[in-house]
Amino acid sequence: MDKAVTDEPGTDDASWQAEQFEKHRSQLRAVAYRMLGSISDADDAVQEAWLKLSRVTDDPINNIGAWLTTVVGRVCIDMLRARQARREDYVGTWLPEPVVAPDGIDYAPNPEVEALLADSVGLALLVVLETLTPSERLAFVLHDMFAVPFEDIAPVVDRTPAATRQLASRARRRVQGSGTTPNSDLATQREIVDAFLAASRAGDFDALLELLDPDVVFRIDDGKRNTGAPPFTSGAAAVARQAATDGRRFAAFCEPSIVNGAMGFVVRSPGRPIGVVGITIVDRKIVSIDLVLDPEKLRGVPQ
Repeated sequence: MDKAVTDEPGTDDASWQAEQFEKHRSQLRAVAYRMLGSISDADDAVQEAWLKLSRVTDDPINNIGAWLTTVVGRVCIDMLRARQARREDYVGTWLPEPVVAPDGIDYAPNPEVEALLADSVGLALLVVLETLTPSERLAFVLHDMFAVPFEDIAPVVDRTPAATRQLASRARRRVQGSGTTPNSDLATQREIVDAFLAASRAGDFDALLELLDPDVVFRIDDGKRNTGAPPFTSGAAAVARQAATDGRRFAAFCEPSIVNGAMGFVVRSPGRPIGVVGITIVDRKIVSIDLVLDPEKLRGVPQ
């Protein structure tokens, strides 16, 4: 039976319940976004956690934050499993829904930007998390990103704490081996993104090669539009060729922006965003370029 929130004076009051939920909403949304890679799905998971909290009936919840976090985790696992069953019909490469900073943000390292970087998960990392099993992803996200003890995660994934630790360990090795941890200096990132856009506009193949890691990957998420663009390209020469060819047409419409805490850019047609590009830079080289064209994933991009 669900547990009631009665561990403090007055905690049976619905307004107290709502207050506590709002207190934890930001972290719950962060957990759900890292699990699902979708802002709208994350909001649905958080709403489901609120519905479950509002239906609790007896026994106190000693730690409402931990209880809500594990509830969100269970909801996310169910959503991931349902998504996997539908994924075969997806056109192109699946990419996460991007989080784009508002236009006009100060790119110099200041406390606001530092906080944005600290609280963000890059598109490339979310792509790697998508390759994990739902249980591995939950164990890694909750433990490594939010410091939830394995003892609390274990019941959610139906494992012992020791087995849950192994799930997180396997996920950690996958993440660490993926090369998705970007340089944290926004000024350096901005310099390289600006150079990439300039070389793309000029169709300068050699300049693009200098900016790209030899094993760079370029992923495109068309959603259901099927634009005909190759969904996946790898290798510096192939990616440089594609950027030099398409860049002449599109780079003029690109404006640098912060995408998931790192420098990237938004592609704009007059009056509206038509694409978002996340760029991962490691050791001053671009290691991945992720282009989101799916209109459903661009609804939250600042106009």
